[in-house]
Amino acid sequence: MPPPRQRRPARVAPEISATERMETRVVKRLRPSQPGAQKLARRYGDALVCVRYRHNVNGTHRYTTVELIVDDAPVESRARLDELVHVRLAFDDAAQRHRALAHGAQWDVERKLWSMSRRTAKRLRLARQIVKP
Repeated sequence: MPPPRQRRPARVAPEISATERMETRVVKRLRPSQPGAQKLARRYGDALVCVRYRHNVNGTHRYTTVELIVDDAPVESRARLDELVHVRLAFDDAAQRHRALAHGAQWDVERKLWSMSRRTAKRLRLARQIVKP
């Protein structure tokens, strides 16, 4: 019976400065199923998104980096941009009222607020002035 194979010690990533890390370029990007990434795919499983091979500026060092999924959670519904919202504009700010009118906003007499789409409110930088119903 042959002797059991000894496992090689894991390679430790070399200590590199933050400046040097910023000065690398990606030379190859691999999906987990591609040759060159399969060993890492076995190691990280379904969490592995991609493997990147980087070279430093001089081309003297190669760094292997992995992108992993570390959290998976449902996205809470966000406000739709075409939703109609009500915005309070300062009475003495005529320029803002004219801009709102030019973008299709309408004055709501009953509520005494401006009605416009959320997209328009964001475009005019009025998101903080949206009045909650």
